[in-house]
Amino acid sequence: MPHFRPTSISRRRLMRTCALATTAAALLLPRALAGTPASAAPFPGAARGVATVTYDLGDQAYRLPDTGEPVEMAAVVHYPKDLGTTPRPLVVQLHGWHETCADRTAEAAREAAERAGDWDAYAAANQKLFSWPCAPGTSPIPNERGYDYLGAKLAARGYIVVSVRANGINASSVWGDQNASARADLINRHLALWQKLDASGRGGLAGAFRDAVTGKPHRVDFRHRVDLGNVGTLGHSRGGAGVTWQASDRHRAQWPAGVTVRAAVALAPAYNVMTEDAAAYGITRVPLAVVRGTCDGQVGREALSFAADATAGSTAGFHPFEMPGANHNYFNTQWSPAGGQVAARDDAAHDAARPGECTEPGGSVYETQLTEEAQRRAGTAFVEAFFRRHLTGGR
Repeated sequence: MPHFRPTSISRRRLMRTCALATTAAALLLPRALAGTPASAAPFPGAARGVATVTYDLGDQAYRLPDTGEPVEMAAVVHYPKDLGTTPRPLVVQLHGWHETCADRTAEAAREAAERAGDWDAYAAANQKLFSWPCAPGTSPIPNERGYDYLGAKLAARGYIVVSVRANGINASSVWGDQNASARADLINRHLALWQKLDASGRGGLAGAFRDAVTGKPHRVDFRHRVDLGNVGTLGHSRGGAGVTWQASDRHRAQWPAGVTVRAAVALAPAYNVMTEDAAAYGITRVPLAVVRGTCDGQVGREALSFAADATAGSTAGFHPFEMPGANHNYFNTQWSPAGGQVAARDDAAHDAARPGECTEPGGSVYETQLTEEAQRRAGTAFVEAFFRRHLTGGR
């Protein structure tokens, strides 16, 4: 498999596009921190209220074709309470690689093993945190719920937002291109369910919705309310690689019948740049936005140059945005310390002599670190503006 190395062309192109993104960030970030006015809703009545339901078709709903490992079909859905009569654009969100099981005993054992340098004990504890399905009595980490803040905001603007869980893929042995392909396939499987539900009210989602708070069955009539020809995708971390793969020219034929992806956002995307086939990610017909924080402890700037090369022949547009003071995990509330979830942490690099500032690992340029809330609000403003432009025709 060919290695990806940023070319001088991609570097020059990235410098030009990042210069524009920096200008946009200067305008966007203060507005994000101040909030977005309700009048920004692209659909009449869209800001009147948001409802939330979940669906779960089982922890072993299907098996990865190459390995036979189980994957769930589960998601949380945010949508306008007043669906009206106009079909709504659909946004699919996909989280990245993270622990799957909320086993605090295993988390403590892993930390102790790391301090002691006992790597056999570390691997044993790590296996419990990355199991699927989780052991009896251990709850799964709801990684898909980490973007509820974004789903609710987009739903208030008139979108139907489906955030899918990929714990089975996170716990699997698939890696590199195979991993990105598995994530893209998961998106397509959910889109196929929504296509059938919208067309006929039937299929796997018929009768599957439950109230997100009580867990009781909740009927929602989505028939002819979902615009499957106007789909946006957003992936975080390895999910970013998944949505890039799914939107790429090579893989358009795998979209379910009647589905058209109009825009994709890769949020701090984790591309395995030394092992993955860059040509398989080539996108020329779908606009792609890539967001990366300057204090990201898990994804380097090669994510931007990788995406720049992937979109080198694009007629649809490439939109990079480097967010000053943002890390990797704060985009997902389940991965952030304030949420109190297992394995949550601040992944930015710090210097005790520079309190309140951060950088990337090995970095020398420090920025004032954004709080969890500020980072999410800035990211939400960018994502909402991007989808408004490409899914609703707004500015």
